[in-house]
Amino acid sequence: MPTIRSRYLGDLRTEQTHVASGAVIITDAPIDNQGKGEAFSPTDSVCSALAACMFTLMGIAAQTHAIPFAGIEAEVDKFMSASPRKIQKIAIRIYGFDPALTEHQQKILERAARTCPVSLSLHPDVEQDIRFEF
Repeated sequence: MPTIRSRYLGDLRTEQTHVASGAVIITDAPIDNQGKGEAFSPTDSVCSALAACMFTLMGIAAQTHAIPFAGIEAEVDKFMSASPRKIQKIAIRIYGFDPALTEHQQKILERAARTCPVSLSLHPDVEQDIRFEF
């Protein structure tokens, strides 16, 4: 059984279905690339996946080491290059940490984020500008 079923809906829109859960994600081409921009673009999804993966690995590390982790947020910015059209840079600002975190706890969380599978899977030419505001 596949992990994801992908379907082209027309008008540069796709539907991605997570087979095990039935959860659905719709993507739309961005306005600057002939689309309507009414949903995440595929490249938006890549950038979002990086932040979500970092949060997941940080959450696992927080559970393992009893580090407070509720309320963490991130702002994600995507920068595209024109020729060839591809993600040039992903900038993520992660904030909302408990101000009482020790330097050791901060290092555990940062190390976990930087070793997430999405981060390690991105091409080395994609700059990952990750900022932690502890």
